[in-house]
Amino acid sequence: MARTLTDEEFAEFVHAVWPALYRTAYLMLGEHQLAEDLVQTSLAKTYASWRKVKEPAAAPAYARVVLANTAASWFRRRSWRNEHPTEVLPDAGRDLDPSTRPAVETALATLAPRQRAVVVLRYYDDLSVREVAHALGISEGTVKSQTSDALARMRALLGDDVVPSTEGAHHD
Repeated sequence: MARTLTDEEFAEFVHAVWPALYRTAYLMLGEHQLAEDLVQTSLAKTYASWRKVKEPAAAPAYARVVLANTAASWFRRRSWRNEHPTEVLPDAGRDLDPSTRPAVETALATLAPRQRAVVVLRYYDDLSVREVAHALGISEGTVKSQTSDALARMRALLGDDVVPSTEGAHHD
């Protein structure tokens, strides 16, 4: 039988997941301060439900869903600012060619907030279409169309060498 997790376990959990959540938030938002706010808000929401978490292994995925849902609610605000230029991205990128990283960051910054969230969750966090749809509270069709539009825009900016026309490993 599963047991209720403790506050001490939550503190350990926060230390373990903060870097990954922060990188995802930063890639979605493009601004350090907003990324920190998003992670902090998401972890506060996760803590509010912490007593319901029975399996520690499920907690990181739950926190990522909370983060994505919180970001999606931020994107719906009329006051949301679409663009946030920055010169530095936190470590842990997965670019095949590190020299393309600045150009990819710049291209990401040109995307609409939802497109950016879809691309980050699909290709940085390696979530399936179904998982992204669930995390953002949108349909799988919307994930696919937002992904297609975002990749077309990025391909126009970066070229086929950086953003190939075929998605390859991301078939669902």
